[in-house]
Amino acid sequence: MASNSTKSFLADAGYGEQELDANSALMELDKGLRSGKLGEQCEAVVRFPRLFQKYPFPILINSAFLKLADVFRVGMLGSLASIIPERKNAHHSIRQSLDSHDNVEVEAAVFAAANFSAQSKDFAVGICNKISEMIQGLATPVDLKLKLIPILQHMHHDAILASSARQLLQQLVTSYPSTKMVIVSLHTFTLLAASSLVDTPKQIQLLLQYLKNDPRKAVKRLAIQDLKLLASKTPHTWSRENIQALCECALQTPYDSLKLGMLSVLSTLSGTIAIKHYFSIVPGNVSSPPRSSDLVKLAQECCYHNNRGIAAHGVRVLTNITVSCQEKDLLALEQDAVFGLESLLVLCSQDDSPGAQATLKIALNCMVKLAKGRPHLSQSVVETLLTQLHSAQDAARILMCHCLAAIAMQLPVLGDGMLGDLMELYKVIGRSATDKQQELLVSLATVIFVASQKALSVESKAVIKQQLESVSNGWTVYRIARQASRMGNHDMAKELYQSLLTQVASEHFYFWLNSLKEFSHAEQCLTGLQEENYSSALSCIAESLKFYHKGIASLTAASTPLNPLSFQCEFVKLRIDLLQAFSQLICTCNSLKTSPPPAIATTIAMTLGNDLQRCGRISNQMKQSMEEFRSLASRYGDLYQASFDADSATLRNVELQQQSCLLISHAIEALILDPESASFQEYGSTGTAHADSEYERRMMSVYNHVLEEVESLNRKYTPVSYMHTACLCNAIIALLKVPLSFQRYFFQKLQSTSIKLALSPSPRNPAEPIAVQNNQQLALKVEGVVQHGSKPGLFRKIQSVCLNVSSTLQSKSGQDYKIPIDNMTNEMEQRVEPHNDYFSTQFLLNFAILGTHNITVESSVKDANGIVWKTGPRTTIFVKSLEDPYSQQIRLQQQQAQQPLQQQQQRNAYTRF
Repeated sequence: MASNSTKSFLADAGYGEQELDANSALMELDKGLRSGKLGEQCEAVVRFPRLFQKYPFPILINSAFLKLADVFRVGMLGSLASIIPERKNAHHSIRQSLDSHDNVEVEAAVFAAANFSAQSKDFAVGICNKISEMIQGLATPVDLKLKLIPILQHMHHDAILASSARQLLQQLVTSYPSTKMVIVSLHTFTLLAASSLVDTPKQIQLLLQYLKNDPRKAVKRLAIQDLKLLASKTPHTWSRENIQALCECALQTPYDSLKLGMLSVLSTLSGTIAIKHYFSIVPGNVSSPPRSSDLVKLAQECCYHNNRGIAAHGVRVLTNITVSCQEKDLLALEQDAVFGLESLLVLCSQDDSPGAQATLKIALNCMVKLAKGRPHLSQSVVETLLTQLHSAQDAARILMCHCLAAIAMQLPVLGDGMLGDLMELYKVIGRSATDKQQELLVSLATVIFVASQKALSVESKAVIKQQLESVSNGWTVYRIARQASRMGNHDMAKELYQSLLTQVASEHFYFWLNSLKEFSHAEQCLTGLQEENYSSALSCIAESLKFYHKGIASLTAASTPLNPLSFQCEFVKLRIDLLQAFSQLICTCNSLKTSPPPAIATTIAMTLGNDLQRCGRISNQMKQSMEEFRSLASRYGDLYQASFDADSATLRNVELQQQSCLLISHAIEALILDPESASFQEYGSTGTAHADSEYERRMMSVYNHVLEEVESLNRKYTPVSYMHTACLCNAIIALLKVPLSFQRYFFQKLQSTSIKLALSPSPRNPAEPIAVQNNQQLALKVEGVVQHGSKPGLFRKIQSVCLNVSSTLQSKSGQDYKIPIDNMTNEMEQRVEPHNDYFSTQFLLNFAILGTHNITVESSVKDANGIVWKTGPRTTIFVKSLEDPYSQQIRLQQQQAQQPLQQQQQRNAYTRF
């Protein structure tokens, strides 16, 4: 009998063929929990996560947690703190368990008290005195005190509570000088100060005091760890005296481990506003800050230290000072920073150990920051990197290539100088199939694409292709092709995608690669555009559209239900429509020559009172073109809002496409349709200093040039002239001559966020409607779960979910009645904040009109910056509104009463006849 129950339990838990509903599965798992065999109990516990994944809704999860809590007692109750933070019976149970004589129960109560204090203000206020009495009580063992003290870090819900907890911790630090007690009390002290943001400067001074005066290394290490926490969380609270005291300690300590920790704190501070406060001149004191050179002296000493970590932090401090502080007396530090970075680069690039690679990353980040902040130093930094690239280890070469690519994207003028050395290195690079060699091939090719800026030379393409022919790893070739597409080298990308078509076994992969090849070929067709040659431009656009249509067909074939490629398809469709709109506008501009206005156009314009009609049919065509570009801009905006998981570079790319549409629309309006009221203030020159990529930089340059041309022609010539049409055509050609960049989100999805909705009541069959009486309101409950991928919140996080509920009448039944307009439609919206990725709310819907109604529930999200994203999903159910029995009875009675009267009227009519 026991074996049969075990078999049934295992099958229903997910390892058998039988599939049960949520309640039945939970009951079977409960049987396993109540089993007398320990193995079956453990097996039941590990089956619960799968149950939660399959049915992620609160009713089942709360029931399951209660059953688990019954097994694990108070320890499980502590884990439920985020779900039931204000449950008073749970608070009472924890207080009682703290007085228990069972050590296991007391420890579980301490764990639960810590979790509930973090979640509930009421519990924290009520338990604070209890915790204080136990900590100060002589009967409480020291080990238990050490476990109770960390609870005080959660007493940050208001200033009074935080102040009382701080006073208790102050007493503990002075009353119990043992190492363990001081370490636990100080760390709790720091966490309380960081959470409550009260008395943080006092906490910094206290930690510096222990760092300076306490001889115990463990206490010093704890003080350094907490100082680093406060340096990263509240750098604005650090005074010049605090930084000066930390510098003095670092200069005096003989221990490298402590010096490394102190330098890491200073390194963190040097990248914040605290470094400017340190070097600023106090009002009323025109002299330099007292002993401000101690920080510089410490950094200079440590730059060439035999400990790599100390040297890295010393160089980082020097770099941050050089970039952040523009005072003349600090300019001499530039060369010190450069020399320190060079020595660290030489030291770490020859070593492939993890420690050396971590130090090298710090040095390379400093190089990028120095090149960006002080552009006149970038040439020497690049030369150093190129020189060291030949002799470095492969792991170091990969990181150095990333650094070179970042510098070249910030300062494109350095790209041409890099190409020669990079191509020489690509020729002699090893041809082994190790992972490092494959990664190096990709990284080096990326730098070459960035440095080439426009199109690759024939020699460069030959070198890359020759090197890739010896590499049997198709994934490496694909990654290089993907980088070529991102950098706008579409001719190279097309050839690489073509070479991969026969190396994939999946039909979907084949269509995906074929679509990428067609898209690259389509963009390559646009490289032949020339200014003032409009017939050639039409041919190039037509050729590009031909390959784009082939590509979109392959892309559609590559999509699957699990991977629908919705962003890719919409992005390409918009590109096709944009190219067609460009082609149509050029044809419209050419029609001024091929179909000039008729002789009576002036008379027609005077009759209609529209001066623009004297230009003939081109005026209406221009208006249609302007509306088309505005529609495309709106669609790009919709794509932007639907791309919640996209990286910032992809979103910026979509935004640039939208701005291109708005630019042409504005140009048409300013030159032809309404030159008198056109304004150029909101479209003023935005500059290119903030551009993060070469593509963005070139697009912004085109925007500024087009706006200048339009503004110079505005109101100078009467529309429509050949000058106006030439300006529009040249603007189109200038935009298309910038190679399109296919950004990361087109190929790779690093963040995945989706929302799963459940509506109740819900029909058993989705096609069946829910029956509701017309004199009652339907309480529609909407529950949802936010589901994440492997990297939740990588780019942005959900702050709230917006639920929009609307209903439309599908079909009427019965007679028409006079119903108030408010009762005819339902349109509601609510915002809810997810709690542990779960949310729920209710809507009251009115269905006064008899018939079948379609209810649509659509969700969107709002991130931490207040931006609304249309993520979906969109769920639909049907409701059938039925006449209530009482109204139906009254209506039938009235009909029956009217029937004799109608019959009598008919007989009278026959008699008269």
